Amino acid sequence: MDKQQLKKISNELLNTFIVAGKKSIKLREIGLKKEIKSDNTILTNADIEVNNILTEKIKNITPDIPIVSEESTSNKSNVAMNNFWLIDPIDGTYDYLNSKDEFTINAGLIINKKPELGIVYAPAKKRLFYTYGFGSSFEILDKKETKLTCEKKTNKNQVKAVSYSQNLKPIIAKLHKKFGVTEHIKMKSSLKFCVVATSEFDLYVAEPRAYEWDIAAGHAILKNAGGIVTDFNGNEIFYGKIDFKNPSLILKRGENL
Repeated sequence: MDKQQLKKISNELLNTFIVAGKKSIKLREIGLKKEIKSDNTILTNADIEVNNILTEKIKNITPDIPIVSEESTSNKSNVAMNNFWLIDPIDGTYDYLNSKDEFTINAGLIINKKPELGIVYAPAKKRLFYTYGFGSSFEILDKKETKLTCEKKTNKNQVKAVSYSQNLKPIIAKLHKKFGVTEHIKMKSSLKFCVVATSEFDLYVAEPRAYEWDIAAGHAILKNAGGIVTDFNGNEIFYGKIDFKNPSLILKRGENL
């Protein structure tokens, strides 16, 4: 699949994300129906409805590419896939449930076990990020499209990091020191990948946690903007692993922070 094909797919999906985002906000406003899943996490009717909106459109555009979604059992036992979609209908459940604004809607297309196309939409912030190949990552905000290049925007002697928690675990604090972090801010969801791609922040590091559908779309956006995504040992991250579990993560705006 070449870059022009990926561009066509992403363009056909952008409006679907806007529609799904409006639906997520509306459902939250009228009151959510909640249940507890087997892994003790919360599932809402919005997760299901957003998932249905995304998967229906994706199946229509790419009928021959399998879909793996957080909210579906389909294809989760298939570890022989090279090309497949990863969908997280609503990432950042705590923010979503508590009327906060950092939750996101996500879809990433994996080609040869690497994320090549990604769309991340933060409906409450109305920030839409997407990519369809290297050198082609963008943000749409207030009807204005900006190309993302990972060019440093923080001050010369400043290294700003986003973190999963305000209280850093020792391994995370050690890595922050290694990279010269001068301040860190807690942030939820895949928005962390996007704000490194926009150069609002320089770094994010995380121990192994969550699943591939949480990171695929954001990974593609950051990588194609010129950022670097590895595990703690500097290894490239591939997709389609057993149980779709994530390794450790280091997201960097560039080699020189």
